Amino acid sequence: MSENRQYQSQREMVCVDTYRVLDCCRDKDCFENVRVFLTACGEELLKRGAAIRAKAARILWAYIDIDPVPFNRGFYQLTIKLYIRIICEACVAPGNVREFEGISVVEKKVILFGSEGNISVFKSETGCSGFCPSHSSHGCSRSTNLPIAVLEAVEPIILASNIVESHRCKCCCTCCEEIPDNICECLSDRLCDGGELTLAVTLGLFSVVRIERPAQYLINAVEYCVPEKECVEATDNDPCKLFHSMKFPISEFCPPSMGSFPKSPSLTGGSNSCGCS
Repeated sequence: MSENRQYQSQREMVCVDTYRVLDCCRDKDCFENVRVFLTACGEELLKRGAAIRAKAARILWAYIDIDPVPFNRGFYQLTIKLYIRIICEACVAPGNVREFEGISVVEKKVILFGSEGNISVFKSETGCSGFCPSHSSHGCSRSTNLPIAVLEAVEPIILASNIVESHRCKCCCTCCEEIPDNICECLSDRLCDGGELTLAVTLGLFSVVRIERPAQYLINAVEYCVPEKECVEATDNDPCKLFHSMKFPISEFCPPSMGSFPKSPSLTGGSNSCGCS
């Protein structure tokens, strides 16, 4: 108790430089008939008429562009372009499955409030300031008065996949050559433009977008807080003792009942069974 009183007596007001969330939104997007730019292996299997399906999707990179909305001070339009790796498999013979990859590009736009800023921020960096800075640096980094956009997204869900004519796909006006090199390097083979037929997928994406600006806040703080929990040493010499100290995972052996799952509106007829607004 005396130590706690000592820590409380050391409280002081400190200024913290952080980021303030000015606006945010959540979204549930469904991108239909999105073209998959296949690798050379995938294109060959497609031409041979093999049975192909898309089984998984992973976000490789997201490019976010911020533009002020005309005649709406403080509002910005965020153009978000997502590069998604599609993992596919083809049935080339009975019992013979071959896996290959591809890239899909989707785009979404949102408008959020980001306030205004009329200052330029300069920050010193290691090796760029001092008596003799390096030639590759300019002294310090600079940021503009535009706000910062942040995207949080779970891995996309593949809702459907089918083979369609190329002109029926939606690819955000992106061709194979416009996909950045660092994205293509994530694949095991080179991408191909394809022919008249191509693989198309329908993707479901849950995302949260927010817009931030640097801000300073005055908060209560203490110099140092000593944790009360003691460290537990690993007993490498007696692994069985360590195993016996673990809690038995009862929940893994008890499948949850139907009542513990969120009820689907399509099955229950309700408009919002989870209670979210």
